[in-house]
Amino acid sequence: MDRKPVSSSNIRSIGYESSNGTLEIEFNSGAVWQYFDFPEYMWSEFEFAESHGKYFNANIKNHFREARSG
Repeated sequence: MDRKPVSSSNIRSIGYESSNGTLEIEFNSGAVWQYFDFPEYMWSEFEFAESHGKYFNANIKNHFREARSG
């Protein structure tokens, strides 16, 4: 999956696969996590959020099935 870099104190890059609703986040630690059944409208909100970290903590973390992929 292609990810784009973001300016965040905790997140290095983000990507989204609309065909299967998978969000992928690379954290500054180097860990890569995938979040499943992620709605496309939320991807737009997350992609353009003023703070990716705040959006992640409020709307993604502990809200979606997840798996570490790297």
